[in-house]
Amino acid sequence: MTAPDRVLVVGASASGLTTAEALRRKGYTGTITVLGDEPHAPYDRPPLSKQVLSGTWEPERAALRTGEALTALDAEFLLGDPALALDPVARTVRTESGRALTADAIVIATGVRARTLPGQDGLTGVHVLRSLDHALALREDLLTCTRLVVVGEGVLGSEIAATARTLGLDVTLTGPLAAPMALQVGPLVSGLLADLHTARGVRLRLGTGVVGLTGEEGRVAGVRLGTGEVLPADVVVVAIGASPATDWLADSGLALDNGVVCDSRCRAAEGVYAVGDVARWHHERLGRPIRLENRTNATEQAMAVAGAILGEDTAYAPVPYFWTDQFDAKLMVHGFLPADAEVDVVEGDLTARRFVARYRSQGRVTGVLGWNMPKQTRLRRQEVVDALRAPAAAPTH
Repeated sequence: MTAPDRVLVVGASASGLTTAEALRRKGYTGTITVLGDEPHAPYDRPPLSKQVLSGTWEPERAALRTGEALTALDAEFLLGDPALALDPVARTVRTESGRALTADAIVIATGVRARTLPGQDGLTGVHVLRSLDHALALREDLLTCTRLVVVGEGVLGSEIAATARTLGLDVTLTGPLAAPMALQVGPLVSGLLADLHTARGVRLRLGTGVVGLTGEEGRVAGVRLGTGEVLPADVVVVAIGASPATDWLADSGLALDNGVVCDSRCRAAEGVYAVGDVARWHHERLGRPIRLENRTNATEQAMAVAGAILGEDTAYAPVPYFWTDQFDAKLMVHGFLPADAEVDVVEGDLTARRFVARYRSQGRVTGVLGWNMPKQTRLRRQEVVDALRAPAAAPTH
């Protein structure tokens, strides 16, 4: 396979930047263009809900590379110009500014967009948190408010609640599930997270849905629950998940189903690839399509896509990994944690809040979770790797 002369990466994200860097590391000498919808050079997203929001980091510290490193990459960065449409046959992307960018290989790295509540756009004081600008706007509001309600008890909502509480705010976390991150980690660990948040002063108003927001003179005043109760708020953060940013691909002819549908090489069409949060690809070890929203996958998948562009024929079949920091707890997860899994503590103990839990489904290890035991958790990851390498795919639900 001959290497393409021109590669266009749509999305100046961690996955987009890593794709460009991996191409260079693999010896690619052709033209690389990186198109970004935000005006900022590529930055890291995990610190937004923690270090940037708390103010312990200046915004510039979230940048993934220095200006000198980006220059050395010898890639053209076209920032602040969203992609509007893709013609995959001509391999041409049309942008908001009127550009028509053509390449021999195109990588879609547009990530996800935050979901919103009906009516939230008409009220000030309501935020989502997906971008650097979102984080800075939210921080500015938090510095002048007293009562924060976070809608959404997943990873992001739980992190925001923890950060805001450390800033001294009156914080309420609400959502339909019974405990923070219940969907991601199961009842045992989410129960411990509920205890942690409660002990640190976060009010948990969980197990009920949100039906809307209330306002006064154009500013949010509260969150209305399905029970009819209204939680008073000066500021509200909506953290109810995200949708793949594929609207601009509606007329492309690509298969779109909870992301850009790809084969096991992350290829959506001839010469067109997808990477990161927007990609839904066939995981050969699991035997089914999968889409992951985490920082580690953004990097690992980008390296795999760079290899595929240059002719490497290797299936991308990772063991997923994510982490979260909340108060003094660091949780690390390798693999999958099915809702019906049997969970046993294999190292440490729950009462000390230092442990490693192993998740099994139908007799097979599907994942491990560590709470303040990073080294031991990494070592236990091998059990997940071995299960995925076995002839039958490890069940995930």
